[in-house]
Amino acid sequence: MRYEKKYAWSWLLRLYHWAMVLSVIFLTFTGLYIDHPVTSSLTGGGTFSMADMRYLHFLAAFVFTGAVIARLYLAIFGNRQENIFSLLRRLPENIVDAWRSLLSYLYISDYEHPGLGHNGLATIVYCFTFLLAMLQIFSGFYLLLPENLFWQGWGLSVFGSPQSARLIHYLSMWYFMTFAAVHVYIIVWNEIKHPEGMLSAMLGGYKFKPRKV
Repeated sequence: MRYEKKYAWSWLLRLYHWAMVLSVIFLTFTGLYIDHPVTSSLTGGGTFSMADMRYLHFLAAFVFTGAVIARLYLAIFGNRQENIFSLLRRLPENIVDAWRSLLSYLYISDYEHPGLGHNGLATIVYCFTFLLAMLQIFSGFYLLLPENLFWQGWGLSVFGSPQSARLIHYLSMWYFMTFAAVHVYIIVWNEIKHPEGMLSAMLGGYKFKPRKV
C-alpha cells in the first residue's frame, strides 16, 4: 500500500502538546511532593524544600495555563483538524467513528480512522480532558490566591472551602496521570498497527495516509 504525506498539525498545536507534556510531568511530581513532603526543614543549602517545590509547581502551572489558552485559541482559529466548528459539523460521523475506534482498540474489529485528525473517541476524551484542565486551573489559582477577592468569591461559590478545592485538584491530578499512561499506550499501539506517523506528527506536523487510487 502506498502512502502520501499530509499536513495535520500546526506549529502552535505541537507547541501546546509538548508544553502540556512537560508541565504535567512537573505538576505531578511537585504536586505529589506537596501532598506528601519528605521534609519541611531547611536543607544544607539553606533552602526551604517545600517552598522550592511550591515554586516549581506554580511555574509549571503557568506553563500549563498558557498551553490551555493556546488550545482554546486553536479551537476557534485552528485548521480543520484543530477547530471545534469542523468537529460540530461532523458530530454524527464522529459518534459512529468513536464507537468503531473503541472496538478497534479492544481488538474486536480492524477499523482504521480514515480522517487526518483525531478519531471520534480521542476527540471525546480530549474535550473532557480540556474541561478538566480548566477545572484544574481555576482550583489551582483559588488555592494560590485565596485572599484575592476575585478568586475568593469565585472559588467559594464553585468549590466551597479551599480544602474542598484542594481535594478536587488532587483527585483530578490522578486522572491526568491515568490519561498520560493510556495516551502513551495508544500512541505506541497506533504506531505499530497503523503506520500513519502519529508520534512524528507531533514533531513535524505531517501524517501519512493511504494514497487514494
